[in-house]
Amino acid sequence: MSAVIEIPTPDGAMPAHLWLPQSGSGPGILLLQEIFGVSHYIRSRAADLADLGYVVLAPELYWRLEDAEIDESREDFLEQALQTAGRLDWEETVADAVAALGALEERAEATGPTAVMGFCFGGGLAFNVAAVTDVPVLVSYYGSALPNLLHLADQVDAASLHIFGTADSYLTMDTVETVRAAVAGPDVEVHLHDGAGHAFDNPHPAFHHAEASAAAWRQTADFLRRHLPV
Repeated sequence: MSAVIEIPTPDGAMPAHLWLPQSGSGPGILLLQEIFGVSHYIRSRAADLADLGYVVLAPELYWRLEDAEIDESREDFLEQALQTAGRLDWEETVADAVAALGALEERAEATGPTAVMGFCFGGGLAFNVAAVTDVPVLVSYYGSALPNLLHLADQVDAASLHIFGTADSYLTMDTVETVRAAVAGPDVEVHLHDGAGHAFDNPHPAFHHAEASAAAWRQTADFLRRHLPV
């Protein structure tokens, strides 16, 4: 079960969802949404992270937008989501995510270091957050904005896990190799999953690749155990 909290920003209170592990405390993970918002899928992954022992915070990054609810039962849900995400101001959204990270770090339940993690839209946003803060751990699933953010790579000191599918039509393998070269470092892991397309961890039939999803989650849990031990 999650609780809804409010995060102060210069423009008002941003809603966010908080999950606690069974122990009641643990290292914190800021979880950043796909373009579909803090969907059932993102909430499910947040619960999975809490089951691993982490305190998880997922901010509602569409909070400033009207008519931002994405209906995944619509045939044009992807177009709807892309249009909604396109209405965001990137720098403003980075600032919101940084505010959420600060709020998470200040919570009594969040002990030890903190990670930032995101999927698709959130994967690129997480990389940007890692570049402008001292967060020590980053997990990025097929970060869609990464190709436009590589000028920030030298500012990211976090131990980093990047996950991609080899059949991603949005982030082609040439692009992934460019990303891999830019982010390379001693504490950086890049894992590729054969035959998986963009957003392959999302269980929606339009995206899901069950084998890749399961393997990537095992890699994620192992990476977190090593770099963000409970």
